[in-house]
Amino acid sequence: MRLIYRVLLLIAVLIGIVLAVVLYYVANPKLPDYVPVEQVHYLDQWDAKDRQTYYFTPQGTQVKGLRYEWFSALELPFSEQSFAAPEYLARFGFLVEPGQKATAQNPGNLPVGFARHQNPGSAEQYLDITCAACHTGELRFNHQALRIDGGSAQHVLPSSVPTLRGGSFGQALVASLTSTYYNPWKFERFARKVLGADYEARHEQLRKDFKVSLDNFLRVAWNDTHRGLYPTEEGPGRTDAFGRIANASFGDAISPENYRIANAPVDYPQLWDIWTFDWVQWNGSAQQPMARNIGEALGVGATLNLFDANGQPLSGEARYPSSVRVRDLNLIEETLQRLKPPAWPEALLGTIDKPLAAKGRELFASNCAGCHVPSVSDNNGRPVQQLKMLPVAVIGTDPNSASNIADLRYDLSSLQWDTAELARSNVELHPTPSEPLDLRQLSAAKGLAYITAFVEERAYRDAKVTPEERPRLDGYGLPIGVRELRAYKARPLAGVWATPPYLHNGSVPNLYQLLSPQSERSTTFYRGTFEYDPKHLGYRPEAFKNGFEFDTRISGNHNSGHEFRAGQRGNGVIGPLLQPEERWALLEYLKVLGGPLESQLP
Repeated sequence: MRLIYRVLLLIAVLIGIVLAVVLYYVANPKLPDYVPVEQVHYLDQWDAKDRQTYYFTPQGTQVKGLRYEWFSALELPFSEQSFAAPEYLARFGFLVEPGQKATAQNPGNLPVGFARHQNPGSAEQYLDITCAACHTGELRFNHQALRIDGGSAQHVLPSSVPTLRGGSFGQALVASLTSTYYNPWKFERFARKVLGADYEARHEQLRKDFKVSLDNFLRVAWNDTHRGLYPTEEGPGRTDAFGRIANASFGDAISPENYRIANAPVDYPQLWDIWTFDWVQWNGSAQQPMARNIGEALGVGATLNLFDANGQPLSGEARYPSSVRVRDLNLIEETLQRLKPPAWPEALLGTIDKPLAAKGRELFASNCAGCHVPSVSDNNGRPVQQLKMLPVAVIGTDPNSASNIADLRYDLSSLQWDTAELARSNVELHPTPSEPLDLRQLSAAKGLAYITAFVEERAYRDAKVTPEERPRLDGYGLPIGVRELRAYKARPLAGVWATPPYLHNGSVPNLYQLLSPQSERSTTFYRGTFEYDPKHLGYRPEAFKNGFEFDTRISGNHNSGHEFRAGQRGNGVIGPLLQPEERWALLEYLKVLGGPLESQLP
């Protein structure tokens, strides 16, 4: 018996050690060091007022009910260091400036895209993570930083699934929230920071409210983990946007039967000129700006109620209350209309070889313009670019994102929609269905479009949007158009030099490799750095401390397609093999395409 007892004790001790190690690494994610730059340089993309509007205008996200002042008061799990300190949040890839200070628009001294809002009738200020957090980029070279407004962020935002490697903002946030709640000394410090003189009167209620938010985070983390919903690790600068929105809207809000594996992470796309595109999203599935922005807000955490307190589906004008802020979303959208593509800064990144760029211009015309220079029409003063859609079978890039939105089906019958009412809504399906909608087998694109239409109607009423205002807030009077193409769009390439890595899933580290056959592309490389390579036009791919190793052999990460190589066109081959000197010439031209330097070429 004594031997058995000792064996059991040893096993218990070993399990305890393993759990302690797991807990330590979950609470202490492996993050790159924060190395401040000497200066952040801004390009002539828009003025300072527009920039601040974009950075800190809320859109209605609530991050699981987390209050703004709570976030500002959090500590790291095993120290009293502030979780919200700019130098710590910068380690996740969020953008800060050296020595930045709090402002009226940013009272918490937080990174770009961290805002706050109050819901009507409430005094609570919620942490609001805006589109600027994901669609603002930065390049660093020689200890200088170049801000790319409307560019691609390189942070690790969404995942709360605990891993030993860590690196996710979501995982680290949950760890700090948990330690704050269960460590009495930490919670007391937290409560005194938040409540001040009201500590004695309100700290018990604060603890209850805090637990509600914590439980929301833990519920999502547990659900995502044990269901294995996100098997392809997203890493810096990527998220499976459609997969996460669908799982939140159809799984969390309707039925566990609607959870689907999300294995199609995509890079955050750049936003300049997006207002001129006929269709947006990587797969060209969305049309109306307001619907697109509402969908984005819902994906980042805006509240959405589909059922009443008794579990009955909401109907009529009761559908669907949310926290989305349509007037603020419209303000952001109209601000983005003034955003210019980034122009190559010769003083920071090197002078242009103009004769070489002129040779690249000829190569661009013969090899790239057919897809990347769309036709343009005028629609009531709006220049509309008809972007070319390339079927997966032609472009040959990783199919997961395009296939998932076209193929996955969800049961939304419990919402008890009337299909005749749906037909009268502001949603337009392309092509028009030849058979009645089956609400038990609805695609993600269609389901989200109809939910968004109801959310939009309710939000417009709540915001007292008049019929005269509506076309402007919708965006050019457009309907909520929906397409489900197994294809990816070829977008215009002005400023493309500032948007690494490349392809929709960020699987190619630089433009030189994108112009090369797949056999010459990196099978693995490291993401998460801001260090820029102005020769190859991409982030530096080599290993660095706690960098994220991107493996292109994993489903969703494939670096196939968009190849210039010998062979029959199609199945990923889009042009002839380019010699190295031709690739260099093309890169030199892509530095100036769409910018003021292009007109100076011989």
